[in-house]
Amino acid sequence: MASDATVVLDHDDMRRTLVRIAHEIVEKNPGQPPEAGVGSEAGVALVGIHRRGAALARRLHALVGELLACPVPLGFVDISFYRDDLGLRRGGIASPVVHATQLDFPLDGRTIVIVDDVLYTGRTVRAAIDVLFDYGRPARVQLAVLVDRGHRELPIRPDYVGKNLPTSQQQRVNVRVKEIDGRDEVAIGPAPEPRRAAA
Repeated sequence: MASDATVVLDHDDMRRTLVRIAHEIVEKNPGQPPEAGVGSEAGVALVGIHRRGAALARRLHALVGELLACPVPLGFVDISFYRDDLGLRRGGIASPVVHATQLDFPLDGRTIVIVDDVLYTGRTVRAAIDVLFDYGRPARVQLAVLVDRGHRELPIRPDYVGKNLPTSQQQRVNVRVKEIDGRDEVAIGPAPEPRRAAA
């Protein structure tokens, strides 16, 4: 980690934050009845956005399932080819790292909670919603994020927020999770300098 980065959430902070979000999900969706044709599963399901959103979704899945005392479906979406600014984000070269979308349960009639690490422009979340509706028609879609850093370009607002972190465009928020990065933390530091084209 760069020496000029500041850690705003450490391992214990992230754990407490996820526990709080899990409680809020259960409180906001009281008495979720089993939907028709879904068997004994609860009407709420969690869907993580690859990559770090997926890791956070796994943790929330365990916490929410424990609180509800019933099975809660868990899925994952890859939004690489659903982003409307893919070429812009990669300097005009569309070469995303693609992960598997796994939605192995009926979406129709459910409350789907999308889970991601950082909410920024809102375009990632919009793309995730597009993926969901390609697979089914949820009754409602909610959004849980670990960090909301502002600078929205689309009218998207999270239902569950771990930490509101006002930032400038010259800053970068780095979420690290143990499953991928070997440690849990949220740090804020200067954004990397844009790459210059070779002469």
